[in-house]
Amino acid sequence: MKLKTTLLLSLLFFIGICSYGQNTATLDEQFTDVIDKSNRYEDYKVVKIYKLNNLRKSVMDSLQAVELDLSNAQNEIGTQGTEINDLKQEVANLQTALNTSKSKEDGIELFGSLIKKSTYKTTMWGIIGALILLSLFLFFRFRNSNSITKTANQKLAETEEEFESHRQRTLEREQQLRRKLQDEINKQKKTT
Repeated sequence: MKLKTTLLLSLLFFIGICSYGQNTATLDEQFTDVIDKSNRYEDYKVVKIYKLNNLRKSVMDSLQAVELDLSNAQNEIGTQGTEINDLKQEVANLQTALNTSKSKEDGIELFGSLIKKSTYKTTMWGIIGALILLSLFLFFRFRNSNSITKTANQKLAETEEEFESHRQRTLEREQQLRRKLQDEINKQKKTT
């Protein structure tokens, strides 16, 4: 639509310039005609009224055409100024959108805030490193604790075996002592 309007105004402007040039040539011819074909009276020129009126009408028409051309040119300048301002505003909006897009491209949104990728990577690798170190620490602590637990279980098993063997010996001794006691009791009963 703007292209059509601009093209139409340019065409009218061109036609106006061409007609202005033609009217100027016509005006020159009319002035020449009026001056050359007028009669002389002493040092004066006698000009016919209708030629003077025609010349006046031609001059007025030419001035109106020039004024119309000027008005059209001013309107076109105003339209182009408005278009330029609109285009500048559009460029500013596009630049703002581009800057926003670049910042989003260069960043990562985390918990509703935009963080630079480099900061995000550094933070994530720091967290991963800390978790690896913590995992290694816990692994070695578990291994150490597991070793201690195995040693303690072995000692407990050895102690239980010793205790069981000691209990068995004590039980056997006790049984022997009871037999001896019973034998002595039986002997004492026989002797009496």
